[in-house]
Amino acid sequence: MSAPSVQAFMAVLQRDLLLAMRRKSEVLTAVFFFVVVAALFPLGIGPELNTLRLVAPGVLWVGALLSSMLALQRLFEADFRDGTLEQMALSPTPLALLVAAKLLAHWLVSGLPLVLLAPVLGLQFDLSGEALLTLTLALLVGTPILSLLGGIGAALTLGVRGGGVLLSLLVLPLFVPVLVFGAGAVEAQASGLGSQAHFSILLAMLLPAAFFSPWACASALRIALE
Repeated sequence: MSAPSVQAFMAVLQRDLLLAMRRKSEVLTAVFFFVVVAALFPLGIGPELNTLRLVAPGVLWVGALLSSMLALQRLFEADFRDGTLEQMALSPTPLALLVAAKLLAHWLVSGLPLVLLAPVLGLQFDLSGEALLTLTLALLVGTPILSLLGGIGAALTLGVRGGGVLLSLLVLPLFVPVLVFGAGAVEAQASGLGSQAHFSILLAMLLPAAFFSPWACASALRIALE
């Protein structure tokens, strides 16, 4: 990768992070949604600790999945409207590389806060220290997959009327395996079976997604710009 390409990548990353900090309400909406979902379930289920420990992985993972989806529709929309995407497509830097920077910024803003909050929220489900560590690591590996796959859906539905509903229909089936193996890792660790197999599958999903997602997004964006 050449020096100009690295500079362009970092410039897009810094720009998106700066814009996210200026739109704190959009960032905090996803975080608050995750906190509210995780906080309301124990109140609705009751104080039975065995039940709380049983449902904790699924509840926290579903909350993280839905929270990450809140920001997906806005991933490319603002740049599409103000012409920034067109300038990116015309720049000498490969569009896929610039898209990768936007996907990384999306995860840093919408995924990483959920990873950091998950151990704190997991305490109210009476999860053990090992289960909390497994949950955190599973989210650290799994939430980037959500951003990468969600970016493809956001690019495919860009500029489409009713794109929010269509985006949900496209990406939710793709999110199911991540949800199953992410929550399954915590359950396997809590039951003493070990979570190595689940992490291996999550990594096997992350690596191809990290390679192919920016290229797929770039192709979809070029179609939307035509």
